[in-house]
Amino acid sequence: MDPIANMLTQIRNSQAVGAKSCLASFSKIKEEIVKILKEENYVRNYRVEERDGKKNIRISLAYDKSMQPAIRSIKRVSKPGRRIYCSKEKLPIVLRGLGMVIVSTNKGIMTGRSATRAGVGGEIICEIY
Repeated sequence: MDPIANMLTQIRNSQAVGAKSCLASFSKIKEEIVKILKEENYVRNYRVEERDGKKNIRISLAYDKSMQPAIRSIKRVSKPGRRIYCSKEKLPIVLRGLGMVIVSTNKGIMTGRSATRAGVGGEIICEIY
C-alpha cells in the first residue's frame, strides 16, 4: 500500500465526479504535498480535522468557471517498489514549465523549481499539470 498514491487517487477521483472536497488520512508528508498544491493554486484550501481520534486532511478542490478541475493530471512517479531520484541538473520539466514536480529533498518537500533554485536534487514524488 502506498498512502501518497492513495491520496493522489482520492483527489483525482473526487475531481472526476465534480466533488467540492475530499478526505485523506493524515501524515506530515501528505500535509506538505497538499500545502504545495495550495500554494500553486491546484487546490483551493485544506485543513486538518480530527474525527474519532484520527487525523484527516480535508482538501477543498479547485475548479475554473466552467467547472473544469485545476488539476488535469496528477501522477505518482516514485513508488515504494521503484524509487526515482534525480540530481539538481536532471529534475524534469513538466509540459515545458506549465506543470510541476514535487520533490522530497534533504531540505524538505518542495517543487522542482524550488529545488533547482536551492541547488538540491532528491526523490520525485509526483508530477502535476
